[in-house]
Amino acid sequence: MNIQSLSIVVPNKRCINNCAFCVSKMHCDDISNLLDSTHTHFPSHKRDYIARMAFARDNGCNTVMLTGNSEPQQNRRFLEFFTEANNSLAMPFRWIEMQTTGVLLDQNYLDFLRNYVGVSTISISMASFSDDINQQYCDLAQPVRLQELCATIKDMGFNLRLSVNLTDSFYNFPEFIPQAFFKHARDFFVPDQMTLRVLYNDGSDTPQAKWVREHALPEAIVEDIVEFVRENGSPLEKLPYGRQKYSLYGMSLVIDDDCMSKTATEDYKYLILQPNCHLYSRWDDMASLIF
Repeated sequence: MNIQSLSIVVPNKRCINNCAFCVSKMHCDDISNLLDSTHTHFPSHKRDYIARMAFARDNGCNTVMLTGNSEPQQNRRFLEFFTEANNSLAMPFRWIEMQTTGVLLDQNYLDFLRNYVGVSTISISMASFSDDINQQYCDLAQPVRLQELCATIKDMGFNLRLSVNLTDSFYNFPEFIPQAFFKHARDFFVPDQMTLRVLYNDGSDTPQAKWVREHALPEAIVEDIVEFVRENGSPLEKLPYGRQKYSLYGMSLVIDDDCMSKTATEDYKYLILQPNCHLYSRWDDMASLIF
């Protein structure tokens, strides 16, 4: 079993943001949270949870992504629980990342993530290089100044990844120029890594799926980006699930057109550890239960 990463779903009742393209709102699985310390069977649930973490680790997974259907930093108590659980493993995860839009992240919280939780990479999810459009498309709970936040993240010694959701906000001039797109990202945000995410649309009539059909970057432009990267980037290693990593303008770059891990392969792009203490291979299909 080859597992690239373990996605830890940080439990929250609801997300403080309301991203127009939110994947989790396209499916409505009600997954119970068994990690409440006041629950009668919490000790058993905690053991189950740690066993699933150890299972992923035993099968060669060395990367954790703190993520979920909300902002991970909404639940600081859970992040403390995760840290305790991780430190209890015979071989703790050392490579810990967090996916976030950046809301609530001030210097004090970043210090907690770096020096207590052990986060080494912060992946900033954005729908535009413009703060105003990003605010509008993600309906953020508070304004996020992307350039300022990215500078703080770098200054504090984190690795910085830009997780760029390919919306129509990047196609705002008569002729899309991939070179200008990448140089703008490099010069304004100075990321170590970039992941370009093709927006997911499940074909449903949910507001999110309809929005994606109206606001996704046109397929022809995505193809132009891919072609530019292939012609101008230097191939690095291939990721376990088949995606090619490139070096471009001093950044590592991956193009992700399968964010829901729908492609069937022998390797796992990630396993997902839900708050019900079970491992799954897909976000939207409970039949994907692993353990």
